Formats: sequence, C-alpha cells, structure tokens
Amino acid sequence: MSDALQIPHTQIDEQVSCSTCAACCCQLEVMLITDTGVPERFIDSDEWGGEVMRRLDDRWCAALDRDTMRCTIYEVRPLICREFEMGAPECLEERRGIGSIYR
Repeated sequence: MSDALQIPHTQIDEQVSCSTCAACCCQLEVMLITDTGVPERFIDSDEWGGEVMRRLDDRWCAALDRDTMRCTIYEVRPLICREFEMGAPECLEERRGIGSIYR
C-alpha cells in the first residue's frame, strides 16, 4: 500500500462558529466580481462605479437578517462571501476586531 497524499487543512477552533459571532464579516464592503444571482435590491455602486453589496445605515450588509444574524441570500451570496471561510485567518482577524467595537 502506498503512502496517501495528505492535504493540509485548517484546524478550526471549536469555539469559532458563525452562530457565536456578531457577523462582523457582514460589515465589510463586498465587491461583486462575478454574477451569482444576487437580487438587484441588494446591489449598490461604489464611488468608482463598481457593484457592491448594499449596506444599510448601520453599515451592515442589507442581506443580513438582523434577528437571526444569517444571510437571507445564502444560496446566491457573492463569491467573496463564499470564499470567506469560517475560522480562516481573515475570519479570526475580523472576530478579534469586533471585541473593540463594543467597549
């Protein structure tokens, strides 16, 4: 039997979960670089004319359900949202930043 190729994977802290997060990633500007089917009502233009996810006055994504803190367009969410992996370094960085907002 030959040695199997082992693919490294990210070890995710079991305490890291979207359900225990204040969805700080949903406060980032999200550029729409591919067509995933995001409904027009959630699309805005940035100052250079590029398409971005609309954010409401509270600066959170317009597609975020404020009661459940879940994406209302998950199946057609933008590519950037699909690639923002839970527990990845970018996720952990945003989670650390949220702690200073509520102090």
